[in-house]
Amino acid sequence: METEKTGELSETTARLGTERLSKLLFRLSAPSMASMAAMSLYLLADTFWLGQLSYQAIAAITITVPFYIVVYATGYGSGIGVNALASRRFGERNVEATNQVAGQVFPLTAIFGVAFMIVGLFFTRQLAALLGAPPHVIDLTVEYLVFFSWGVPFILFRVMTRNVFHAAGDVVKPMIFTVSGCVLNAVLDPFLIFGWGPFPEMGIGGAGLATSISGGLATALSCYYLLRSRSVYRLKLHHLKPNLTIIAQIYRVGLPSMLMDLTEAVIFTIFIRIVAGFGSVALAALGIAMCVAELAFIPVVGVAHALLPIVGFCLGARLWERLWAAVRQGSLIVAAVLGVATVFLAIFAPQVIAIFNDTPELLAIAVPGLRMFISALILVGPAIMFIITFQGLSKGWTAIALSLARQLLFLLPALLILPRFMGLNGVWVSIPISDVGGAIVAGFWLYREYRLQKRRGIWGEAPVTEPVPQSVPEDHSALG
Repeated sequence: METEKTGELSETTARLGTERLSKLLFRLSAPSMASMAAMSLYLLADTFWLGQLSYQAIAAITITVPFYIVVYATGYGSGIGVNALASRRFGERNVEATNQVAGQVFPLTAIFGVAFMIVGLFFTRQLAALLGAPPHVIDLTVEYLVFFSWGVPFILFRVMTRNVFHAAGDVVKPMIFTVSGCVLNAVLDPFLIFGWGPFPEMGIGGAGLATSISGGLATALSCYYLLRSRSVYRLKLHHLKPNLTIIAQIYRVGLPSMLMDLTEAVIFTIFIRIVAGFGSVALAALGIAMCVAELAFIPVVGVAHALLPIVGFCLGARLWERLWAAVRQGSLIVAAVLGVATVFLAIFAPQVIAIFNDTPELLAIAVPGLRMFISALILVGPAIMFIITFQGLSKGWTAIALSLARQLLFLLPALLILPRFMGLNGVWVSIPISDVGGAIVAGFWLYREYRLQKRRGIWGEAPVTEPVPQSVPEDHSALG
């Protein structure tokens, strides 16, 4: 009976604590990077095809980014909590408890999904105005938001379940689901935007509808795989019911991450409002710069997704030296890749931007803007690894404090001050300033955590090698 309750780890999950780190990071990162590449394909497709309509269309979808961040932050913060809690339960050899954690993504998706749909469908114009849409693009923004909002529950579920799979060391399946949805989105975009074949010509609304349909496909695949017992999880109906105790544990870790990203959404809304003051051309330039930078962040997201379950597992299994070795390797990898990406984009900025829209007035703003935007990119990757480490250590509030340091201590003051003296260039320069400041603070704080662990002597604790006895309560106070 005890074996049935606690269970044995699958080979995939057990390798989080045994496989060579370089191989493990690559194995876990590669599928996540493929997923991120597919998501970037979706963003590239939207930006490219809408750029064929006008740069005003690019400006309109750029304005909706804060709303997407809020939705994604909710799903990601919830998923981070699920990931950290489930991976720790795996490290403790308590498999049954992971089913209870994983099942909570269903009620959480329902609650948040309905709330966001109500806002996006019934308060659309007010939302567009709040996000800073100028009068000449507000109608385009509203049109996109209406169709996009139908797919909000799919975004939430996809992001949460991706973390459920990652907690068990399974990154291949969520990659397949994400890639399937993003490829469908890229295919549907021109058909729905321009009315190719039997499809109606929907303009910018077609891009929003393509996003919703493709999200539905990814959600259906994730749900089928999770519920049909084809994963390491064995979800039953009682696992899907809201469990307030587990939800509280999830958000003890995930809420800081959620608040961190919500703060980013607020600051980004301020960012967009400032850029909108320089016209829709500047908004379009910002949209293209973000789209291009998204490509450079593919390895960062991949390694971050790989590092989180490794840190969580090593924490639960008390594998301290392995934990910090993984942090070092992950940080060095992303710094090297981002260094190469920075040089490439700085040299070929005109050619890259012209792919989306080659209007001379747009190029005049976007080319120098992109170069300033990415100038400190090499520091962003390691800073994200440092914050992810604190999340994996179940120190969510430390993670949010470090992110807020970048947002509030560096980015926001730069945004409010520099444009007064430097115009639009002041907006671009504020990004690398915040990147440098945030990386320094996060790096110092992580080194402090490392030294504190060594002084406390916890490295002398014996690793966990046996299943957790059934008598151990599920609400572990150490989580906090």
